[in-house]
Amino acid sequence: MAHDHHAHTHHHHHHIAPDAGDARVAGAIAVNLLLTVAQIVGGVISGSMALIADAIHNLSDAISLVIAFGARKIARRPRDGAMTFGYGRAEVVAAMVNYTTLVVISVYLFAEGVSRLFNPPEVAGWTVVIIAGIALVVDLVTAALTWAMSKDSLNIRAAFLHNLADAGTSVAVIVGGVVILLWDWRLIDPILTILIAVYILMHAFVEIRPVIRILMLGAPEGHRAGDVARAMAEVEAVEDVHHVHLWQIDEHRTSVEAHVVTAGDPAEVLGALKRVLRDRFGIAHSTLEVEAPGAGCAGEAPGVQPLS
Repeated sequence: MAHDHHAHTHHHHHHIAPDAGDARVAGAIAVNLLLTVAQIVGGVISGSMALIADAIHNLSDAISLVIAFGARKIARRPRDGAMTFGYGRAEVVAAMVNYTTLVVISVYLFAEGVSRLFNPPEVAGWTVVIIAGIALVVDLVTAALTWAMSKDSLNIRAAFLHNLADAGTSVAVIVGGVVILLWDWRLIDPILTILIAVYILMHAFVEIRPVIRILMLGAPEGHRAGDVARAMAEVEAVEDVHHVHLWQIDEHRTSVEAHVVTAGDPAEVLGALKRVLRDRFGIAHSTLEVEAPGAGCAGEAPGVQPLS
């Protein structure tokens, strides 16, 4: 199934074939792992907390990319008896894991920065500037590798944000190193650490919301079950629509289920309903149960009913 999807979307210039995408992610992982080692060594030699923080970041980058890579592979598996919706949500779960770790890391950095404000460390400026410079290049390379893919995938976007946060950290570390070299103002190292942590936290909170929404079986952004129910009720020969549930199977597929009361020919009514769902809401996946007037649960109040 996944393969045809890619075949006919190739004319979008930003669509990347799955295997090419995997290769990019794998390349990004390798670069980040090398960098982590270099930064930890540099941080220990120069005594810069910010540099070690950056190294921890890069390691988390590499790990977030590994998680994203694994999720991409799993998501392409065909559906089977155990996972009847397919494995597409693996990417949503991976994004959730990555944002959660990003939040944890930011909180840790914030605490570390605050404790250092009271006891700013000696920092060897040059070592820091050079290594953070290399780090910045690596982060930008990684971001470039994953940028095109991040527009289409929650999963890669989570990993991409890790990298962007990192590039920001590297810039801050470079600025810090320069300030220490020029004015010996040592507070800059912890201050920057705190600012970076807050910045990452803000981003992670914004981006994690759609992920939680999908996992909570929420309606897609901008759609409400009530609107869909009203549109369905307007279809000719439909007397009532209830038990409307609207959710996302994964970030590209939305699904609806509902009970429809009609006195008309069920086949025609269902055809009309599916057209409305497809044309007005872009929903291609719907499960509709047809009831005759007065039968089934037609005695209930219309609208969205709690699951009972």
